Amino acid sequence: MSIKRNQFVMNLGSVLLITAIISGCQSEPASKPVNPEPPTIPLEATKEVEQPVIEPTETPEPIQSEKEFILTSETFLEGEPIPSKYACNGDDISPPLAWSGAPNNTNSFILIMDDPDAPVGMWVHWVIFNIPGNATAIDVGLSVDAELPDGSRQGTNSWGRLGYGGPCPPSGVHRYFFKLYALDAPLALDESATKEEVLAAMEGHILMETELMGTYSISGG
Repeated sequence: MSIKRNQFVMNLGSVLLITAIISGCQSEPASKPVNPEPPTIPLEATKEVEQPVIEPTETPEPIQSEKEFILTSETFLEGEPIPSKYACNGDDISPPLAWSGAPNNTNSFILIMDDPDAPVGMWVHWVIFNIPGNATAIDVGLSVDAELPDGSRQGTNSWGRLGYGGPCPPSGVHRYFFKLYALDAPLALDESATKEEVLAAMEGHILMETELMGTYSISGG
């Protein structure tokens, strides 16, 4: 009897042990969900990245534009009537003229006055060349001498005379252009040179040019 009892106890113990093992295995989950931790960001990476400091560059000064070359007269404005004092039915003297903005390297000036509205075509009223490069004006009432005290020389107009001949339109309103040229050299011409000769001689020497236009009518209209 004792042997059977001992076997019974042993068998019961084995059953209890197996039951405990099975219960323990069933209480644990088959698998745990995987929750990966977020990556650790180094402390240095969380700091604000310093932007390079860009030093402001100096704003370049604007390039100075070329000076405007202007011809004016105190007696009439651009496109306005020329006073009769300077016409053939008046005192027939040359008007005062002034200019500014000529290039610094100007050696001489040329002034030509002509009338494109003449019935026979372009009529030349005045040709004066080799005006000194430092001049800025022509006084009123220049003489008709071939060479002036400052070295300027006067050419031949369409009347075949030296010096200035004022507006003298046969009829209607005519336009009179005073054209001023700045040259880099004087012209090797005689004082009696015509407009065509002056224009041919100054080719390749013109630095700048400008003009002033006035009108005139014998009737004053």
